[in-house]
Amino acid sequence: MSRLHRLFPFLNWPRPDAALLRGEALAGLTVGLMVIPQSVAYAALAGMPLITGIYASILPALVAALFSASARLSVGPTALSCLIIGASLAGLAEPGSARWVELAVWLALLSGLLQVLLGFMRFGWLLNLVSAPVLMAFTQAAAVLIIGSQLPALLGLPAGALWRGELASLHGPSLAFGLGSLALLMLVRRWRPAFPSVLLIVLATAGVSVWTGFEAGGGAVVGALPEGLPAPYLPSWPGWATLGQLLLPTLVITLVSFLETASSAKVDNEREGKRWNQDQDLIGQGLGKLAAAFSGAFPTSSSFSRSALNLYAGARTAWATLASVAVVLLALLWFTPLLRHVPQAVLAAIVLAAVLGLIRPREFSRLWRISRPEAVTAGATFTITLAAAPQLYWGVLAGVLMALSHFLYQRLHPRIIEVGLHPDGSLRDRHLWRLPPLAPHLYALRMDAALDFAAASGFERAITEQMAAHHKLRHVCLFAQPINRIDATGVETFAKLRTQLQRQGVTLHISGLKLPVEKALRRAGELVEGERLRMYRTDADALAALAQLEELPADIAAAAI
Repeated sequence: MSRLHRLFPFLNWPRPDAALLRGEALAGLTVGLMVIPQSVAYAALAGMPLITGIYASILPALVAALFSASARLSVGPTALSCLIIGASLAGLAEPGSARWVELAVWLALLSGLLQVLLGFMRFGWLLNLVSAPVLMAFTQAAAVLIIGSQLPALLGLPAGALWRGELASLHGPSLAFGLGSLALLMLVRRWRPAFPSVLLIVLATAGVSVWTGFEAGGGAVVGALPEGLPAPYLPSWPGWATLGQLLLPTLVITLVSFLETASSAKVDNEREGKRWNQDQDLIGQGLGKLAAAFSGAFPTSSSFSRSALNLYAGARTAWATLASVAVVLLALLWFTPLLRHVPQAVLAAIVLAAVLGLIRPREFSRLWRISRPEAVTAGATFTITLAAAPQLYWGVLAGVLMALSHFLYQRLHPRIIEVGLHPDGSLRDRHLWRLPPLAPHLYALRMDAALDFAAASGFERAITEQMAAHHKLRHVCLFAQPINRIDATGVETFAKLRTQLQRQGVTLHISGLKLPVEKALRRAGELVEGERLRMYRTDADALAALAQLEELPADIAAAAI
């Protein structure tokens, strides 16, 4: 039964009663009313037929809720994922064409299969390779690109006219619809986040559009949308060459969409006091993408804003997610004709209202104060993402490679310090704090890293260089508390150093060696205590023993006692 509940998380849902269903239905209605216009607007951002945005908000959301551990998340189109989809397919087909839809479906299939595979193999930890600075910079660069892509529609300009400086063709009514809708959306979101402002603004602008003859006056509108449920969609084989072109976008969509999921799922699970099951969410979100593919739609993701609204509206269980899916389904069956006269400028305003909050330039200055190497990585990610557009994946890949290179550099250059006794009684970096050495013929060091293949050469170099510079050295004391792991290379390096110290008549003192490291060294026969090897359980024991050498200064000997 336990295994069955793990495979089918929806079996863990609470049995609903009337009171619970009323509250969940209200939360689902709030989110569903926001999903409908947003999904249409995001479909336009992805270059897809507008109706596919609604398709992507029904079956994928239902499947993801059934099989995810975080079932209260709102799954469907998101601005960031849709931008990546549109950018990835640019040049491969005409936006909105049958070929474009087919390639978007393949992106959903490939990314969905990859997420399901990673989830079943318990490889969710791989997604931790993307650091927070890289994700922050990529998200902000993508937000800038989204804003740039939506400005022409917001202003009522033909595609490309804004960047060519052709402002004479600006359409006044479209500009009024776009800026007015954007202002209302921002104001309502600030004062009443749970208010269904998006849908009400869409319906109101549709009415004004009909009343003023907006379309007849040259304004761009949504147009007629197909009614009824989506037919099952099976894409044809695109060819190996095309599949190869979709590989990198698939990886980036998988990565970014699941990081979007992570940002929402962590908040959800923290409120519940539960541990986040990232592998089960990988499976659920992957199955949701597969459902999107067979619905003729595009890759979906978890929307942070809609998920937050779901919690804000009082959702306590996954039944709220099912209620929002039901709302979207009813809208698809009976209310799509109401969207026909909505100005395209209003859809652009909906997208802009969702992404304007992602622009946070202060994050870069804050990151510069915290870590300059990571700030440089974030800046490079931001710049490369903008410069490489529409191939946005180069920004992510560059950021990941730079972050991993910095991580590897730090591992290959461990922090090794010579310690001295601080006036407060602690052992600290004696060069940084300008402390005297513990003794004239003693080298006391601490390495803040694992003694493995990456750090072993640095550890060996620190001791051999000290021995070469100080020929009267008689004692080496390793304060080993920070060393929590050792591998075969570390054992070999330790053995070589111990032999070298013994040959030169230097006694090795080791303080606070952790049990896993001690076991490995004892199994290798390298911790046989004798005249040239002394071991101590604590730093206080080590200082007390060193004080007996009559080489410690009086103040340090007194502190040890």
